[in-house]
Amino acid sequence: MKKITSFLFAILFILILHAARVDTVNVYSNSMHKNIKCVVIQPETIKDTPAFPVVYLLHGYSGNFSDWIIKVPALKQYADDYKLIIVCPDGDYSSWYFDSPVDSTMRYETYISKEVPEYIDAHYPTIKDRKARAITGLSMGGHGGLFLGLRHAEMFGACGSMSGGVDLNASRNKFDIIKRIGDTLSHADNWKQYSVINVIEKYPTDSLGIIIDCGTEDFFYDINHALHEKMLRLKIPHDYIERPGKHDWNYWSNALKYQLLFFRDYFYKK
Repeated sequence: MKKITSFLFAILFILILHAARVDTVNVYSNSMHKNIKCVVIQPETIKDTPAFPVVYLLHGYSGNFSDWIIKVPALKQYADDYKLIIVCPDGDYSSWYFDSPVDSTMRYETYISKEVPEYIDAHYPTIKDRKARAITGLSMGGHGGLFLGLRHAEMFGACGSMSGGVDLNASRNKFDIIKRIGDTLSHADNWKQYSVINVIEKYPTDSLGIIIDCGTEDFFYDINHALHEKMLRLKIPHDYIERPGKHDWNYWSNALKYQLLFFRDYFYKK
């Protein structure tokens, strides 16, 4: 019995030793002059993989940096399985990941696309190349994943969205968007320029790996399907997934597996 118990403890020790590590760190924003919390999930370090690609995973409206690891604890296993560092930054309650043109205190485009990656590259064993970085998220973060990926292709080689609010005009008077880019009359241009469905028209010269995923019962389904159709017309390569599902964590926790697989294949393709 003692031998069996000792063996089980040894196995448990090995599993703990080689499990992904979850850190909560403060990343200082020079653009907003404050510390902002961020979750970092680092896979086990192995001899033949001294550095890893990174997936930046954004939360939705009213969420925060801890949403993903709380709702989807399997992130730790995914980090190990796919050999990825997964970073979950905080995008405030309703930043929409913009450098707001009407509120100078909201600089989350700069923070997520520049300041957080600089911190992660300085403190973790990352592959410091755009082809080893991807960004995605859910809902507001889905818009953010594509918005930042498209506008900062020098930083990210791949981007994605799960149930993303990819056309801001579909959410007028909702989700604090007016606070971020102004009203639809005096700031009408902002509603066009800051919507992914229009940003896609300025597809960067650096090729991007793009994946879009949305449930057919999601209230954002129509705008995601419209984005897909527009990208087909513009001949912009991308993966598009739709399946039965709503705007909820059941859908996102399932969709995330496909997104991470897509990014893993992008990072490690020969």
